[in-house]
Order: sequence, then structure tokens, then C-alpha cells
Amino acid sequence: MKQHFNLMLLAFLLSGYFCSGQTVVEDFKPSSLNQPGQEYPQVNSQGYARFQIKAPEAKSVVVSLGLGGAKGGTELSKAENGFWMGTTAGPMDEGFHYYHVTIDGGVFNDPSALNFYGSTRWESGIEIPAQDQDFYALKDVPHGSVQQILFPSKSTNTSRRAYVYTPPSYHKDKSKNYPVLYLQHGWGEDETAWSNQGRVNLIMDNMIAEGKIKPFIVVMTYGMTNEIKYGGLASFKIEPFQTVLVEELIPYVDANFRTNAKQTHRAMAGLSMGGMETKTITINKPEVFSHYALLSGGTYKPEDIKDKSKVKLVFLSCGSKERPDGVKNAVTGLKEAGFNAVSYVSEGTGHEFQTWRRSFKELAPLLFKD
Repeated sequence: MKQHFNLMLLAFLLSGYFCSGQTVVEDFKPSSLNQPGQEYPQVNSQGYARFQIKAPEAKSVVVSLGLGGAKGGTELSKAENGFWMGTTAGPMDEGFHYYHVTIDGGVFNDPSALNFYGSTRWESGIEIPAQDQDFYALKDVPHGSVQQILFPSKSTNTSRRAYVYTPPSYHKDKSKNYPVLYLQHGWGEDETAWSNQGRVNLIMDNMIAEGKIKPFIVVMTYGMTNEIKYGGLASFKIEPFQTVLVEELIPYVDANFRTNAKQTHRAMAGLSMGGMETKTITINKPEVFSHYALLSGGTYKPEDIKDKSKVKLVFLSCGSKERPDGVKNAVTGLKEAGFNAVSYVSEGTGHEFQTWRRSFKELAPLLFKD
């Protein structure tokens, strides 16, 4: 029986090997984001992902990751012992991806994978190993701290949550104050995204250890974006979040952390919709921030910024599968107008966290330079 199962499984897997024009290498390993002890999902050296879901009574099982089946994603085939199995039709982009499982029309998370907040819900996560993954790897270097804070918000009549990264040196030299980056997530995500999916704390730890950046504090809070349905960006109002950020969170951080509470030492950045928030707030409040960064989050025109003397840096980035010409042309225009502007394009990625991890790596050394 076991031999019959193995032959059946091999035939099924081979049936999808050639639709992408390449032979799939059988060096699959469990994803680094699996629940402890779980063998699936798996990834191989080419970037293919393979799934195994137990659903003995199901008639259809589809994984949202991949561009395979007629229903979108990767359709799994029923094997024995109640398991469904399948491999993506082609390799995935490097880095982190959200996914879920649709079983007979119902949407579920993969019980074998860790969960991450995205698409306004907790989704399963999978990591496709990247050639440049060393910069966000967990290493034997001094580590900073990521702590949850609850700050009072009179404008929303509640306490709101933020996460604050402090560098390894923060608790050693009590006399030192630090610049601050306010870093925003995208639509459908929350304040956990940059540390969980983005690994921003590990990027900071590694770059500080290598002497590539000067230490600074990173503050991540919820952008109040998820009441807006996907595609409804035009109806989003920035004023409530702007009030929370500028009038409530920043004063709280300056009062409770050793910050350099000057405009020249305060930056704002955001990915996707967080980039839209960053652009709007930095334009509205030039006296608050001096460093601006939009990561797959639009561009600035020179005429958007009314006082050039207050801006130390404009950083624009995206993936090569997005609109790189728009980013490059915008930076050219800003430079011609006399701004310190920098563009970055992540090769081989789209609107996804590998683009934003790489973008942050390029941005961090440019912040708060003397």
C-alpha cells in the first residue's frame, strides 16, 4: 500500500513539473515559518512550494499561493490517508508570502504554518529562501529590543498600541538620545507587520553590528487603514491618524524614551498604503519630519514640498515588477529641483515584503547622517 501511495504521489507531482518549462529539483525542505515539528509546507532551492493538507472528507482543496489552477492558486490532489498534496506550478518570488487554504469553498489557515496579520486577517506565512537573506538573518550579534507600548489617545477615546525598537546600546549608555523613525505598515496589516514579516529589528541589529548605520529608534503603530475596503483608497481620510501620530504618539515617545526630539532627527517611512500616509502627513506637517521614505507607496513631485530647506532626504523605492520607471523619474525630478533624493529598485520582486526588506536595508544608512 505504501509503495502504491508513493508511486501515485510521484506521478501526480511529475504531472505538474513541466508546465513552467523547468524540471523541479527534489531538494524540498520544511519552510522556516512552519509550526514546530511540522514537515509541510516545503520549499526547494528553485523557489517552488509544496503543500500537504489533511482534509479526508473534502472535494476540493486549493492553496492561494501560486498561479496554477483554474480557481487561482495551487490546486491540490487527493492522495491517501485523507491528505491532499500539490506543488506550485512555478517558482515563487524570494522572501515572505501570505497564503490560505480554501476547502470546499471555506477559507482556512494552514494548521502547519505560523500565522501573520495581513489582508485584514491572520494568514498563514511561508518563506522562500532568498539569495540575499543574510541581511535579515538571526545572527550572533548584540540585539536590540522590540517592546509593546500602550499610549493614551484622547482623539479616539482609547489606549492605542505601538511597538518600539530600541538599539542594543540603548540600555547601556543612559546619557545618549536617539533619532526616531516612524515606520508604517500597508493596508490589511497592523503594527506587528514590520517586525514579524519585515524582520526590521534583525536588519537593524545586523547593520548596527557591521557599522553600516548609526543606531536609531523605530516606532511602529497601527495606521487605522483597515476600515477602508480594498480598492477604496479614495475614501480614506488621513486626519484621524495624523492626529494620533503627531499629537499623541510622538509626544508620548519623546516623553518616555530617550529621543532627540527635533524635526531634524525625526523620519517617517511607510510601505504601500503606509507610504500614502507618509506622503500626506509629511506634506501636511513639514515641521515634524525631515526624512521622508515611500516604499512602493507613490512618489513626490518637487511642488508637493513647500519648504525644501526642511527636508534632508527623500527616498523612493519599489520592486522591479512594479513601476520602477516612475520611481526613478520622480527622483530625477527631485534632484533637478535641488532635493537630496535617492531611488532604489528591488530586482525580481513585486508588491511584497522582500521588496520592503531590501528597501529598508538601503534606506537605513541614509537616515540621520550628519
